[in-house]
Amino acid sequence: MNKQHSARTQPPKERIKNFKEVSLGYDEKTAGLEAMRCLSCKHQPCVKGCPVNVDIPGFIKAIRNGEYNKANAIIKETNSLPAICGRVCPQETQCEALCVLAKKGEPVAIGRLERFAADYAIENAQAEVSKALKCTGKKVAVIGSGPAGLVCAGDLAKLGYDVTIFEALHKPGGVLVYGIPEFRLPKALVKKEIEELERLGVKIETNAVIGRAISLDELMEEEGYKAVFIGTGAGLPNFMKIPGENLNSVYSANEFLTRVNLMKAYDFPNSDTPVYVGKRAAVIGGGNVAMDAARCCLRLGAETVYIVYRRSEAEMPARIEEVHHAKEEGVIFKTLCCPTEILGNSLGSVRGLTCIEMTLGEPDASGRRRPVPKPDSDFLLEAETVIMAIGNSPNPLIKNTTPGLQAHEWGGIIVNEESMETSKPLVYAGGDAVTGAATVILAMGAGKRAAAAIDIKLKAKS
Repeated sequence: MNKQHSARTQPPKERIKNFKEVSLGYDEKTAGLEAMRCLSCKHQPCVKGCPVNVDIPGFIKAIRNGEYNKANAIIKETNSLPAICGRVCPQETQCEALCVLAKKGEPVAIGRLERFAADYAIENAQAEVSKALKCTGKKVAVIGSGPAGLVCAGDLAKLGYDVTIFEALHKPGGVLVYGIPEFRLPKALVKKEIEELERLGVKIETNAVIGRAISLDELMEEEGYKAVFIGTGAGLPNFMKIPGENLNSVYSANEFLTRVNLMKAYDFPNSDTPVYVGKRAAVIGGGNVAMDAARCCLRLGAETVYIVYRRSEAEMPARIEEVHHAKEEGVIFKTLCCPTEILGNSLGSVRGLTCIEMTLGEPDASGRRRPVPKPDSDFLLEAETVIMAIGNSPNPLIKNTTPGLQAHEWGGIIVNEESMETSKPLVYAGGDAVTGAATVILAMGAGKRAAAAIDIKLKAKS
């Protein structure tokens, strides 16, 4: 009763040789047993921890009763992407963190149950397409097809708006397709969710870079869009500004993962895009993106892969499950270490990096203990590839080409946190474009709030 039921997984020695999904989820029997752990609390603390307010006790009760399609329908009342969220949401710090069972043991495995219900509906062809209301005749533009944009577009389409998504890349999905590897989130699932939006009437224009070919203002003034939602994400990679970052085989995690996931570098030469890893790779950072990059390196043939992180493992922002899977697969964790220089060979390629050991001092602004260099503790880490996974900032293109759109110095668009409206009337924003790199579910929550606010504003103007 006090422990979660484990999900099936690919064995580590097998999965590092392929890009197939690692977690295989629950079967019906295990899902039923896990659902029986739920206490169906009247005050529902778990719901308070969900950014989109899913009726968690309700869908778990449906699973307990064997009503799997009903469970999926309950989830989809507030969450448009349950199969995705069941795989990539940090439930352990949100809904599961507030589960009553967590006080004396392990919480109900809410994420695994959400995935089970969504997968069952998809596999049994019972995933119902939501119906849109009668068309209002009003056009709304959504810039970016990541989780914030997809949810905003879907909610607006259901309310009867004529919605067009403008996506800069050649495939829709945003971070769901370019950032998260296939072994964590199968792209077929993302495609199904996007196809459902299209059945609702949402139009998607790819290779459409707003701010280059056409400005945001032109969308509204010349193309007739009554409102715009900006969900352009955080695609501008951060670097450490240490010597050697311009050497060959130094990647930003964004470039590396985009090559691997979207451009299918793992299938080169059948795909057009190669990626070089070498025998030894070092990934700088401690978040989910760092874990994704490190685990991709193993699957691309690296014999030794390091995670280099300047704090201890306790401070790592990555999900516990991702750290666990990385360790199972053989990733070596160099915690309390900070790179000081990337070293090159005579050909201008990486041959290693120098690092210094750290100790933890007083907490900084983030609440985590500040890493402090340990004197005379420098050492050499040999590697042929270095991947920087230390965060991303919002893409500045929209901000720089839209007069009157206010943003923070670090790049995040400034919004009213309740309505998600920006400094420009009828222009809204949400997700990583506002917060900087965060989670899929938080971006989805922002998209939902913006869609509701757009609907209220446009109805008031009619």
